[in-house]
Order: sequence, then structure tokens, then C-alpha cells
Amino acid sequence: MTQPSRRPEFHIAGTRFDAPRLVPGLYLVATPIGNLGDITLRALETLASADVIACEDTRVSRKLMDHYGIGTPLTPYHEHNAATARPKLLARIADGAAVALISDAGTPLISDPGFKLVREAHEAGLLVTALPGASSVLTALTLSGLPTDRFFFEGFLPSKASQRRARLAELVRIPASIVLFESGPRIAESLADLAALFGDREAAIGRELTKRHEEIRRDVLPALAAHYEGDAETRGEFVIVVAPPAQEAAPDADDVDGMIRAALTRLSVKDAVAEIVAATGLPRRDVYQRALALAKDLAKNVAKDGGDAP
Repeated sequence: MTQPSRRPEFHIAGTRFDAPRLVPGLYLVATPIGNLGDITLRALETLASADVIACEDTRVSRKLMDHYGIGTPLTPYHEHNAATARPKLLARIADGAAVALISDAGTPLISDPGFKLVREAHEAGLLVTALPGASSVLTALTLSGLPTDRFFFEGFLPSKASQRRARLAELVRIPASIVLFESGPRIAESLADLAALFGDREAAIGRELTKRHEEIRRDVLPALAAHYEGDAETRGEFVIVVAPPAQEAAPDADDVDGMIRAALTRLSVKDAVAEIVAATGLPRRDVYQRALALAKDLAKNVAKDGGDAP
């Protein structure tokens, strides 16, 4: 097993702590999204004891390491060098090293490189474990005041307007809160497209989350779009949370019976049921039982009148 020659330690407010040795493996470590205090003790121990820390930008990550007195070597791992860096990291783990993977901010692999590294580590039979922590996705979602029971994470939208609108058109019917990332220079354009396609849905905009100038702005999309068309502050990173589409009221029993009767005049019971279920979202079993009863009534009436049943 590879053992670091340096002393694995970290500092908190001037106090030094020793970090335990790690077994070889890949450690996915969440780091703060803004406030450097938002890191776990386990994450600090792991970063201090790792043989190497793979990160997107060594300059960004060095600030965090310096803040906590961590001297672990940093190596870049990003979308531009992943193909060449990945086999080297896997080889180091196989040779007995503990490798920590972090992103510039938050939980690694969320809109960051790392998916292939994790997959290939699993395929090679190497230890892979995660240290949970800060996430801008969950931070924005919980602050939004919008439904949290179901959510869809989209990440960054396409930068080209036509591609962005096409993608939003695909998202508009998703029955869940939608979480998006956006940069300051594009926030106004993206909100304008959201307002045009999603209408008056509620939304929340999180800017500079956990930082000194954190801002949460809640309103309907057209009002938010109008705000950012003006001279609103657009510095920093943005997370947009959009409410799910409003639920349409379920049709009452009489309406359903009418739909079934109309469908039975041109379709079999099986096809009529499929059509009604698709249109209403009602349980198939309930629609099927009702369709059987109505089909029998229709058959009796047709027989009584001397015609042919549908």
C-alpha cells in the first residue's frame, strides 16, 4: 500500500488534527459550494490522508486546502484531460493509493467530470465510496419554497437560443420541480425563454448560495424575467428552480362514463380503456371495470333495438 511521507493532518481555527490512514480506493468528497465552513470532519480527514486529490482546477482547490492546512498533492482531472488522466489514477489506486475526487464546488459528478472514472473503478473491482456534503441542487431546492417530493435536475441549458428553447419544450410537461444551473451572462435570456414556454409558473432564483451576498428571489417566471432584463445583479452562479405544472382536476364519474361510451362506439373495450387511461391518468383497473359494465349496457340496448353491438 502506498503510504504518504508527509504527516496527514488538517487545521481548524489554529488547532491541528491528525487524520487516520485510508485504505486504497476512490473517495468522492463533497466540498463547500461557497462558504468554506460547509465541509464535514470526515471530508477533511479524507482529503488530508489521501495520497492525491484529483480536482477540476488546482488553483480553486488549493484555496480550500490552504484554509485547512492540508498538504495533499493536487492533480487536475477535468473534461479536457480525463481520457489521459483517468487510467493513471486507476493505476495508482490498483497500486495501493487512496485517491480523493473533488469538484470546484459541491458534490463531484453533479455537472462535473467523474462518471467514467467511477464506472471504470467499479469495473476494476476497486473500492469506491462517497462522502456526502454540500450540494447547490439540494440547497436551492430546499430554499425555493416549491415542491420537493419530486424534482428533475437538468443542469446547464444549451447556450444557443434555438437549442435552449427546444430543450425547454421537452421539459415543460415534466410533473416535478425542475432544477437548472445558469451563468450570470445568460440568466436574463434563459428566464425569458422559460417565461415564454412555461408561462406563469412559480420559480425561485438562488444566487451566490451560502456566500455573503446570497440572494433568493421568488416570483412567477414572467416577473423574474422582467427583473433580470433590467439592471439586476448578475454576478455569480445561479440555480433556478421551477415549479411543476399545475395538476388538472380529475374528471368526475359522469364525465368518465361519457368518454367511455363515446370511445366504445368506435373501439374495442381494450382499446377504449387504453385511450381513456392515457387521457385521464385514472387507474386502468377502475376504467376497465367501468368500461365492461357500460359495454354490457350498450349491448343490451342494441339487442333490444335490433341493431348490432359495437
